[in-house]
Amino acid sequence: MKNQVCSKCAEGTYSLGSGIKFDEWDELPAGFSNVATFMDTAVGSSENKADSCNNSSWTPRGNYIESNRDDCTVSLIYAVHLKKSGSVFFEYQYIDNNIFFEFFIQNDQCKEMESTADKWVKLTDNGEWGSHSVTLKSGSNILYWRTTGILMGSKVVKPVLVKNITIEGVAYTSECFPCKPGTFSDKPGSSSCQVCPRNTYSEKGAKECTKCKEETYYADEGSSECTERPPCTNKDFFQIHTPCDKEGKTQIMYKWIEPKICREDLPDGLTLPPSGERKDCPPCNPGFYNNASSSCTPCPQGMFSDGTQECKACPAGTEPALGFEYKWWNILPGNMKTSCFNVGNSKCDGMNGWEVAGDHIQSGTGGSDNDYLILNLHIPGFKPLTSMTGATGSELGRITFIFETICSADCVLYFMADVNRKNTNVVESWERSKEKQSYTHIISKNASFTFTWAFQRINEGQDSRQFINDVAKIYSITVTNAVDGVASSCRACALGSEQSGSSCVPCPAGHYIEKETSQCKECPANTFLSIHQVYGREACVPCGPGSKSTKDHSACFSDCLVSYVKDNQSLNYDFSNLSQVGSLMSGPSFTSRGTKFFHFFNISLCGNEGKKMAICTDNITDVTVKDMVAESEDFSNFVGAFVCQSTIIPSDSKGFRTALALQSNSLADRFLGATVEMMLENISIKTDIFPPSPSKIPDVHFFYKSSTVTTSCENGRATVVTMRCNPNKPDQGELSVPSSCPAGTCDGCTFYFMWESAEACPLCTEQDYHEIEGACKKGFQETLYVWNEPKQCIKGVPLPEKRTSTCETVDFWLKVGAGVGAFTAVLLIALTCYFWKKNQKLEYKYSKLVMTANSKECELPAADSCAIMEGEDNEEEIVYSNKQSLLGKLKSLATKEKEDHFESVQLKSSRSQNI
Repeated sequence: MKNQVCSKCAEGTYSLGSGIKFDEWDELPAGFSNVATFMDTAVGSSENKADSCNNSSWTPRGNYIESNRDDCTVSLIYAVHLKKSGSVFFEYQYIDNNIFFEFFIQNDQCKEMESTADKWVKLTDNGEWGSHSVTLKSGSNILYWRTTGILMGSKVVKPVLVKNITIEGVAYTSECFPCKPGTFSDKPGSSSCQVCPRNTYSEKGAKECTKCKEETYYADEGSSECTERPPCTNKDFFQIHTPCDKEGKTQIMYKWIEPKICREDLPDGLTLPPSGERKDCPPCNPGFYNNASSSCTPCPQGMFSDGTQECKACPAGTEPALGFEYKWWNILPGNMKTSCFNVGNSKCDGMNGWEVAGDHIQSGTGGSDNDYLILNLHIPGFKPLTSMTGATGSELGRITFIFETICSADCVLYFMADVNRKNTNVVESWERSKEKQSYTHIISKNASFTFTWAFQRINEGQDSRQFINDVAKIYSITVTNAVDGVASSCRACALGSEQSGSSCVPCPAGHYIEKETSQCKECPANTFLSIHQVYGREACVPCGPGSKSTKDHSACFSDCLVSYVKDNQSLNYDFSNLSQVGSLMSGPSFTSRGTKFFHFFNISLCGNEGKKMAICTDNITDVTVKDMVAESEDFSNFVGAFVCQSTIIPSDSKGFRTALALQSNSLADRFLGATVEMMLENISIKTDIFPPSPSKIPDVHFFYKSSTVTTSCENGRATVVTMRCNPNKPDQGELSVPSSCPAGTCDGCTFYFMWESAEACPLCTEQDYHEIEGACKKGFQETLYVWNEPKQCIKGVPLPEKRTSTCETVDFWLKVGAGVGAFTAVLLIALTCYFWKKNQKLEYKYSKLVMTANSKECELPAADSCAIMEGEDNEEEIVYSNKQSLLGKLKSLATKEKEDHFESVQLKSSRSQNI
């Protein structure tokens, strides 16, 4: 500083010139600080949650620093003042998408710099270190490494690891930094320090490394001290099988785990068991044969073998069924390799991660318990049974393996897949001991695959060998339809129409091989070709109810038209207006620590020629729409299906600027059918899963299936979408999940959705309206047609137009009625007058007769007679009656004599009765 001259650093020190480097993480370096918070501000007391994160921090682990493993938000902060513009560089390992990793820079006003607009750090592959660099402006720069765990279950997240933080742009370096323990610099003016080799050590600021006494002490690469060698135990050696010799024998050999750190000469030390025991070699794997040599050779093209016999040519009309079936493990197959990796050191570099053991292959010893023991299988591509052009999402092949894990600690076995060597993703994982079981993964994309099995005994930063006996075993691995595979059997193939030999031709998509002619024949309408068989008519599987096949017969889909007939009543549904993707956000739900999240579903119900239009993506890496579209074929977190699901964490839940989507997966990639029945292909609907429909219109159920098999769903996931007619919910209507299962599923395997909409009502028919006749006006009558209320139909038969017809008016009938009434009145008056006159005569006769009978003389009249006089009527009978006759009533009405009336008498024959 006095002379303002740059000088070379002395031996044992180094300098970056205008930068600083942090590569020692035994403790938190000066200038760094930890800030832990719980960012969920939506639920509960933030003070209590902040207190629960007091013990959460970034933890130094020697060569690197490790992030928190919980769902707290922890920031590693470093402030630096630059005299000129520079940069920051660091290496990191970030493999778990259940933790969010951000790196950003703020100025002294706490505003983020433009250089970190894309602050999300990309994921890395298992066991690989990535690098990240950002430019820095002159002035104050505050660097933030921030992690936030998302614990959606009991699973613990894998922490983020950071090392070798380098900051360039400091105007000058006023001092040289001493080499950290385990490193040295033997020349002046060094910009870095070298690592001490194995069995040597160094202290801080060393010019050279010091050797350990190898007889009693040892040191790993980059050690700061020598460690005393312990007595040898059975954890320090392992056994292997040698390749088969010409006699078909293999030898069991015992070897020390390298590097050997134990002593045999101590009282409790074990010696290496004797090697050389000879045993019979296992047979060759299917598709291979032993040509009287010490190794197995794959069968030539067009031939097959079960592994115990010579290769044979496939008969005419057949072809080899290509693939791999590894079930005997004498040597590691040619397309497999094994390795060992440790994130914190290179102790196990060069070691075999897995060892062959006859009828299985098992995890090796490694250098320490936290090593990743890696087994890789490379498949360059898959050959489908037919030309599957356009059959996106169809099964092209599958990989199946049988395994078990035997553990006394928290071991984990990962199964991962890498597509086109771009990004390795964990397909499934198993924790702790697992019984012998089988797992199958479906391949739906024709690409280059690398499958990886990684076994780790414990996930801790310490290097120990306490759980050396914890082991993972794989008994068999089977891959179907591999392009470079071998054959253990032959399958029928189609012959070219002009070929008379055994030359096979691939059938076009949707064609099967006819047994009689061995020719390709297209599957019938509304059937799809089985992915496991192409031979015979039975290879064409009928589509389910309410579905039809795609043009290439690769799958079945719904054209949105469903019919139902019951009791001579036909109901036809058209869901075309619901063919666009429907979305549903259910929740909120909360983790055990109170983090709020939602379940988000996309549903592609029908139509679109069977294309899976429901798309779910993870935005954890802040991928732009442009990049996602450009790389959609290989985007690892891009899911297309009939029904897909994502977990959404709102922006207010963790303090992020936008909502986060993660854990996207497919719930339905195959359509089974649509029906009003409550069961289809062993998928049943619980009667109480949704409340009953208030209308008499039956619900229509769409059944889907997912081919993805998980440990909890051995038969894959199933999805049922119930369509319910609701005239009060027009257009897209409303999607819902069962109230008893807010996540859409109660068991994690079968998902239920209710879609209520007026568009889910059946098509209208003649039975859905009635007619109303109007009054007859001026000789014309109108007939109107109206819908039955409540209206529970759409489209279909339209409502008829108003109809007008001729009619007889009311005035005409009034005239006719008046005329008839007048005639009746005249007739009644005439009859009344006639009978009144007649009755007057009869009364006169009767009164005269009574007067004569009551005379004083009481003599019978002599001259008078009761004979009927001329002009009088002949009345033969006399009937006494107390009731007034109808004629009497008429007479009384005419004469208005209501007080006096007489008995009506009817004259009878004088021969039989006296008067």
